[in-house]
Amino acid sequence: MSNHNNVIAAVFDVPGMTAVQYDRVIKDLEAAGLGAPDGRLYHLAAPKGDGWYVLDVWENVDKLNTFAGTLMPILQKNGVMPPQPRILPAHNIIG
Repeated sequence: MSNHNNVIAAVFDVPGMTAVQYDRVIKDLEAAGLGAPDGRLYHLAAPKGDGWYVLDVWENVDKLNTFAGTLMPILQKNGVMPPQPRILPAHNIIG
């Protein structure tokens, strides 16, 4: 097993978010130069019945916090209530 001391998963539950809003947020992040932000290892977005789940894996929480400074205003601009992520420390990563 590799050492993943600082790696975290950030799980966002975003009720009410649409696919159109998600796609706009991604385009705005890309326009801001953050389509592939420093420190983000994986990104997964999946629709749920009443919104979206987003799961990001980050090298550490500080890199997530830096990214959030740009993400939060972009979410608000696109009519998305910024969610509070659930932060989970990594125990193991395979893949």
